[in-house]
Amino acid sequence: MSTPIDDYAAIGDTETAALVSRDGSVDWLCLPRFDSSSCFTALLGTPEHGRWLIGPVGEATTTRSYRGDSFILETIHRTATGAVRMTDLMPLGDGRADLVRMVEGLEGEVEMEHEWVVRFGYGRIRPWVAHSPGHELDSEVITAIAGNDMLVLRGSRLPRPEGDHHRDRWTVRAGEHYNFSTTWFASYKAIPPPLDISSRIQATHERSSQWASRCTYEGPYRAEVIRSLLTLRLLTDTRRGGIVAAATTSLPEDFGGVRNWDYRYVWLRDTALTLEALMAHNHTEDAKAWRDWLLRAIAGDPQDVQIMYTLSGGRRMPERDLEHLPGYEGSRPVHVGNGAADQWQADVIGTVMLALGKLRDAGVGEDPWSWTLQKRLVERLLAHRDTKEHGLWEMRGEPAFFT
Repeated sequence: MSTPIDDYAAIGDTETAALVSRDGSVDWLCLPRFDSSSCFTALLGTPEHGRWLIGPVGEATTTRSYRGDSFILETIHRTATGAVRMTDLMPLGDGRADLVRMVEGLEGEVEMEHEWVVRFGYGRIRPWVAHSPGHELDSEVITAIAGNDMLVLRGSRLPRPEGDHHRDRWTVRAGEHYNFSTTWFASYKAIPPPLDISSRIQATHERSSQWASRCTYEGPYRAEVIRSLLTLRLLTDTRRGGIVAAATTSLPEDFGGVRNWDYRYVWLRDTALTLEALMAHNHTEDAKAWRDWLLRAIAGDPQDVQIMYTLSGGRRMPERDLEHLPGYEGSRPVHVGNGAADQWQADVIGTVMLALGKLRDAGVGEDPWSWTLQKRLVERLLAHRDTKEHGLWEMRGEPAFFT
């Protein structure tokens, strides 16, 4: 049985995101970007398709929350013998792709289990896994390599190989601390140095808090508004400017159904609506970054404008099915890519024009390229005002006229 979707918490570094279950299993993570292939894919299959579990053995009462206005996840597990705190995060702003996990003994003692199962290529590719000397600052690390992808696992206590898994069980006592990290890097490069975990946690918290503090809303739901804005920021690629619709693929609209689409792309409509929310709360710099991204993505003939693009502004995202995955709660097919990229949806241009207008009203001036783009978009709309389309909900049948 699949873990309930609402039992997952998201953490991320604004270039990708991981889903962490209540029991401490990272069941979904694409590295280094949202639209890269996943290395932990248990969300759409089983632990054999990859996961990173650190959690208590046996029954526990679990509570968790984010630290302040950040995506630093703090989880407290209480068992019959003691309590531990887990801290999970993906550090912001260092240009790396790291997932950091800390275990701290709070009371008594708790038996913990650790399982690191890497499967590249959406759970299909078993990597070559080895214990290695690592970086010059490390005593020992575990590496997993397949093609261009390589992960390195560091930790206060490394798991040992059991078949094609790495597992460990140990007892955490009050006052003890254990640090772990998984880092992605291109396999042809040297292993990157280890992080200074304490300073990266502090810097991540400060950077996120500073961003959230610019919110101008002071009403009764300020905490909820800020958390919603932070979630939109989590889905924003702050390096390139694109905003993905979701961090996942193939979570079903209906359990067991076939409408299981890949949403790890930049929909112009969804992004335009996101920008309106951000600008309404004093975050115009994100909107300006997206406009720059849009100019790059549509560069060429605006007559060829698409409804969605990849994070880097690419136009090809061919849709294919992953036959080796059973899907969330048996919901198949499991898709990667999205064939709707080739559709014509007339409302998209209007939504984009409204968002660009609000950006202008917020005081961000036009440049020659952005104004030319808008004129060309209107020309595109006029040229196709009598063309049948696929509509707001991306109908996969024959084009029609939609209101």
